[in-house]
Amino acid sequence: MNSRFQFDWGQIRRTWGEILGSSKNSQPKVNVDLPPADADKVRLLMEDCLTGRGGEVSARQRAAILGELYLTLSEAGRRNFLETLVDNFHLDREQIKTTAQDLLTTDEEKSFRQAVSRMSEALVSPQQRLLRQFNALPQGVKFLVDLRADLLSFRATQPKFSTLDRDLKELLITWFDIGFLSVERITWQSPAALLEKLMAYEAVHAINSWNDLHNRLESDRRCYAFFHPGMSDEPLIFIEVALVEGLATSIQELLDEGAPDTDPQEADTAIFYSISNTQKGLQGISFGPFLIKQVVTSLRQELSNLKTFSTLSPLPGFRRWLTTYAEAAKTGEDLDPFLNAMSQAVRLLDTDAEPDALFKLPDWWHNQQVIEILKEPLLSLCARYLHEQREKDQAPLDPVARFHLGNGARIERINWLGDTSAKGMQESCGLMVNYLYHLKEMEQNIETYATSREIAAAKQVRNLLRDDEDEKGQLTRLRRIISLRRGNGSSNPPQT
Repeated sequence: MNSRFQFDWGQIRRTWGEILGSSKNSQPKVNVDLPPADADKVRLLMEDCLTGRGGEVSARQRAAILGELYLTLSEAGRRNFLETLVDNFHLDREQIKTTAQDLLTTDEEKSFRQAVSRMSEALVSPQQRLLRQFNALPQGVKFLVDLRADLLSFRATQPKFSTLDRDLKELLITWFDIGFLSVERITWQSPAALLEKLMAYEAVHAINSWNDLHNRLESDRRCYAFFHPGMSDEPLIFIEVALVEGLATSIQELLDEGAPDTDPQEADTAIFYSISNTQKGLQGISFGPFLIKQVVTSLRQELSNLKTFSTLSPLPGFRRWLTTYAEAAKTGEDLDPFLNAMSQAVRLLDTDAEPDALFKLPDWWHNQQVIEILKEPLLSLCARYLHEQREKDQAPLDPVARFHLGNGARIERINWLGDTSAKGMQESCGLMVNYLYHLKEMEQNIETYATSREIAAAKQVRNLLRDDEDEKGQLTRLRRIISLRRGNGSSNPPQT
């Protein structure tokens, strides 16, 4: 059984037990893999759910039977269950065409309104009507969120699930409107079950122990989460904040359990160092921007001394892009500053000369000479990666950059060796970014980013871009001089 449902299974059985009553015995007996013969039994049960006979109580019972059956299936069985739903309960094209013809040909107002009503009904597929029935059940919203998580994994290999995913996503967008959500602060006094979920759901910087969690909930720390009334014990997204003096540049220092606490009344900066979405089934439904705004408002009300709101963010795609860049640079005509630095570094460490080989060494950054050689080229390339590397829609290639820049932040600083954890070194060569939320600039930044994909960046970041271009230009000129001298038969070195 899907591990994601293990906790909910017991809770749902207890919650749905009263609804199921004696009708539980009417659940069809099926193989957990739901082979074709058993899939037909499920199809009949789905049809029964859609008839609407017997009133609201009976409808809830049938939905609970169907939902409980789904929870008992294996991964293959759940895929076959959803395939049965997609194949047999789609839109009726002929009904839509007929209704559309009525809309085109009728002139009388009453008839037109009736045709519009029929069209509205025709455009709601039976599969969507069936999904809505689960919403009426206790824990039904959580059931549908987890069902969509399954659906997303199946959709990767079976495009036929795209329509069902679109229907379910539309329902979830409606049910998870920001107006229905509440923001709550999580503290060390919060229920243990919630704290355990916080540890399990942390997606940016793993919480390694209860002591680690306690440190993140100390007096100079804050943690806030969004909750939905239909999932009151499940955070949808949470944000971790550190109250410090000045911009934080290292996640290891920020999370050091032995570091002294900062007096919140003396802190001038709030650092958002982790934002974690917890529900895979809510993918594509954005809560982060609203949570950040509410957290900023809450912190300003609590601590008037806070003047700066910034992130300390990872660069999850930088190392992957850097490898691609290095491979392409090897075939170029110009001398590349990064490859030149890498050549020196690999000689110092006596390792493979391949562009990415050095970064596979677990402790390359302990060598001070290597650091001095690589620091400037890597910082310059990181600035280019953040500012110049774009998707087809001209949004930044880096997903974290897309999120913060789209919400009005600016790139404030790139931090050398800001994350020396195994994950940080593997994903970003240890670099981290401060995205600054300057309250007076946010609206303008959002507008320029949305209309022209213009990226707001501090002067020191823009200087890194200029330094990179200047160095490449100097090396290009150097290569041309060497070529000219070789052509003239001169063996004298160029003067630089």
